[in-house]
Amino acid sequence: MINLAYAQDQMPVQAAAPGAGLFNFLPIILIFIIFYFMVFRPQKKSQDEHARTIKSLKKNDEIVTSSGIHGTVVNIKEDTFVIRVDEGVRLEIDKSAVARLEKKKTTN
Repeated sequence: MINLAYAQDQMPVQAAAPGAGLFNFLPIILIFIIFYFMVFRPQKKSQDEHARTIKSLKKNDEIVTSSGIHGTVVNIKEDTFVIRVDEGVRLEIDKSAVARLEKKKTTN
């Protein structure tokens, strides 16, 4: 039994065929390509759409924040919005806190 173990240890190692390295990485490359199209690309589209929505907000648009607060845009500052949530109640929120646009109101 010991002689068999020594015999297996002394077997010559065969060199890998040329191009075998790329062939071995092909499944990993395919996984990254699929991951890109299934995760990264839709997420990037969603982020771009959200950024366009925030840029297009105007006074009197009704919004919902990421914490669930419903309000109407009263004032637009550089990095924040001032929203009215009730009569006499105004909040200043970051632009990044806006989750979605509820309704666009047209101003007359």
